[in-house]
Parts: sequence; structure tokens; C-alpha cells
Amino acid sequence: MSVLKKAMGAAVLAGAAMLTTAGTAGAATGPAGTPTAADTAAIGQVTGGQSTLDRLTTTRFPGVHAAAAAQGASADPRAQVAVYEPTAAFVAGTSDVPAALAYVAVPARTGDGTTATVWAERQGPGWTVVNVASGDYEQRYAAAAAGGYLVHEPQVNAWYAVHGDAVTVLDGSVTGLAAGTKLTVRDYRAALHRRYADKLPGSAYDRDGAGGGYGGRERAVPAADPGDVPVLPFVLGGVLVLVAGAVVTPRLRRR
Repeated sequence: MSVLKKAMGAAVLAGAAMLTTAGTAGAATGPAGTPTAADTAAIGQVTGGQSTLDRLTTTRFPGVHAAAAAQGASADPRAQVAVYEPTAAFVAGTSDVPAALAYVAVPARTGDGTTATVWAERQGPGWTVVNVASGDYEQRYAAAAAGGYLVHEPQVNAWYAVHGDAVTVLDGSVTGLAAGTKLTVRDYRAALHRRYADKLPGSAYDRDGAGGGYGGRERAVPAADPGDVPVLPFVLGGVLVLVAGAVVTPRLRRR
């Protein structure tokens, strides 16, 4: 076979591979930052450690009634739930990875017996407890996800389960999508693009300083008593995005 024929054959194969890749990009790409076994062990140590228990002991959520028979503060690091969030790159269409790890949730109880969740984030080479939130939403949504990984869209407080190329709405919140609605990853990205494309880094929204754009990991916390503050739908980059004037029910947190 001549060198020319070999080159042409290679070019055809390369072109076919590119078409195949382009046609299936994003179809079954997993999330970024999935915790390893070493991460799981480290999260268990930090969330089950004495400093976390001390923090839970003194945590109080305003307006939440204490349990009738409080057994003291506790956390269960055996029941870790990884929570992922869509990235700016996915929204912009420059990455086929649907989401990246935001935090790992561990079920807990405060000193007065209130159901709570400890959030652990990867910071540098280690893990740190960054928040104690009210309720056990992550555990409940993880159970409903039935083996899929859990995606939270914090801008509108919507929750999804992702199995390969299938995205199932667990709680559409203010998106208008009912629980149980199924989308492809491609369709979900299109929905995200419609909601946030004009708020990505470098956009006019970002340049005007309207909350910082969509891209960082800083969370917006309303100005209030630093002890107990309500969580509004915080977002990547600190932007508070209100979709169609919707109001999202706050979740209590203690930093």
C-alpha cells in the first residue's frame, strides 16, 4: 500500500472517530471530583471528630423546635452523600462533564436533637467542615436517586439524579419541571444554558458586578446575625439568580 493510501486511510479513520466522539459527547460522562476511598476515610474523620460534635452540640436553628427526647449531638460518617453542581464550563458548552463535586453531606443531630446535615468540602489536600444545615434533604434525595449521582442546581434549589445520559428531576423547585421528569444530559445542558448563559464569567452581567457571575465557589450569605442565618439559593460565584420572580423556601444553616 502506498504512503498516500495509508495517509488517506488514517485520515478517514480519524474523521470517523471524531464524528463518533462528537455524536456521543456528554452522553455518559461522569461527574468530576468523585470522592476516593481515601477521601471517604478523611471525611469520616473530620465529620465524626470531636470538633464537629462540639459544633453540633452548640448549633441551634431559629424557629426549629427541639426534639422531645434529645440524645445529644451526633454525626454518622458512614452515610456520606456526594453532592455535585453544574459548572460554568458545562453551561457554556465547553465541557461535557455534567457537574463537579460541591460538598459531601453527612447526616447529623444537633445537641437539642434537631435533624441536621454536616457539609464537608475538599480544601487543598484535605477536607473541612464548612457548614451545618438543617434537615436531611441530601439523604432523602440520594435515596430517591436510586444509585444515580446527585446534582443540585443551587440557583433555583432544584435536585436531580443522573444515571449515564438520563437526568431525572427529583425536585424541580421553581424550574417548572415536575418530579419524575426525565431529560437527556444534552437537554439538561440546554435548559441550564437558557437560564444562565448570560450570567457566565465575562458576561455583561458579570462585568457589571451583579453578584460576581457564575464561576467561583464563593457562596453568597445574606447580611444577618453571623450565628444563625437563612440560606437563600446561593450560587457558584455568589450570584443570586431569581428565575421568573420565584421565591425559594430558605434552608437554615449555621456556618
